[in-house]
Amino acid sequence: MGQFYQTIPPNIHEWILQQKMFWVGTAPLSGSGHVNISPKGGLYFGLLDDHTFWYIDLSGSGNETISHLYEPGNGRITIMFTAFDGPPRIVRLWGQGKVLENQTSEFSDFVKKHDVKTIPGTRSIIMVHVHQVGSSCGFSVPKFDFKSFRTTLNDFMAKKEKDFEEGKTKENFPRYWAYKNAESIDGLPGLELGRRTAKEEGIAPIKKMVGMPSRGYRSGSAKRFNLWHLVLVGLVSVMATVSLIALSPALGVRVMVNRPA
Repeated sequence: MGQFYQTIPPNIHEWILQQKMFWVGTAPLSGSGHVNISPKGGLYFGLLDDHTFWYIDLSGSGNETISHLYEPGNGRITIMFTAFDGPPRIVRLWGQGKVLENQTSEFSDFVKKHDVKTIPGTRSIIMVHVHQVGSSCGFSVPKFDFKSFRTTLNDFMAKKEKDFEEGKTKENFPRYWAYKNAESIDGLPGLELGRRTAKEEGIAPIKKMVGMPSRGYRSGSAKRFNLWHLVLVGLVSVMATVSLIALSPALGVRVMVNRPA
């Protein structure tokens, strides 16, 4: 049966730390923007207390979570865990997220204070200030036997760091972030260091929206038609009508105005 809590109960706290993977869900404020769900694997997460969750955000081709957390007025995030062995269970953590970017004092202070073991390719730490916890049955979640963690991403990023240290200056992570992580698929601003590097070195971000956008989609950088546009159209129409009436004698044009009987 589903149960809800304001903070993370001790039994769920312990269970969370035993899990091998979880999902992160975020979305832009625009109803036509793209909802994002990211799977996370590895022992790169933790709990500071009964209402604070964190995880290491590794470099990759996407950065939707970061963009959604940076969007003014947004910051919504959901973390979901599911049991693949043992008793069935689904746990969701709803909260507000905060991005601690690598190469910032906030990031360094957090890593030092909590003795976090970062790895090559770590681009940020995502903090989640939890305000609601939900636990549900998970009766329909299939069972899986854990085999091992994939090392492909870790190996790739470790090689990239080694190449940079050996003199291949273009293999640095800020350049990678500038190309891959400067914007979301909706055009929302992404990793700040990536955007700054893109501007300084003239790196154009990768095009993520391929083909025609879905119906009703508006890019984060696109102009939106709102009430002020309607007001502006109305004012222009009134001014055009007044000008036409004022100029009609000189132009030899008769303007018919309907008046009530």
